[in-house]
Amino acid sequence: MSTQPSKTLETFPNPAPQRDYAIRMRLPEFTCLCPKTGQPDFGTLYLEYVADRTCVELKSLKLYIWSFRNEGAFHEAVTNQMLDDLVAATQPRFMRLTAVFNVRGGVYTHVSAEYRKAGWAGSLPPPAWHVDPTGQGQTP
Repeated sequence: MSTQPSKTLETFPNPAPQRDYAIRMRLPEFTCLCPKTGQPDFGTLYLEYVADRTCVELKSLKLYIWSFRNEGAFHEAVTNQMLDDLVAATQPRFMRLTAVFNVRGGVYTHVSAEYRKAGWAGSLPPPAWHVDPTGQGQTP
């Protein structure tokens, strides 16, 4: 296999740094392992951000998300780690990561973490997520 998971997040210059605009991504194929049982945890990630000087490059983001597949992590820890890594790579004006995990033991877990650059007073437009195509209603 030529493509491998990677913790490297690449960026590219923001094409409109003079403007606040929302970038929203839905990543429906996130997996990690339960640190207690070793069983896989499946979830959908919702990334929203207002870029400053750089944007995250999509292929590197996919490989980064893939890198958690064989790692044990509590939902709260992995969500916050990913947000910290994405903020470090892109230095956005605003970023929110919401992780919506599939049911495990009768419990659904949604974890949302956010970052605001000091002094940024902007706001995001209202959510504009598309309906979840699986019909599971997992839109945050």
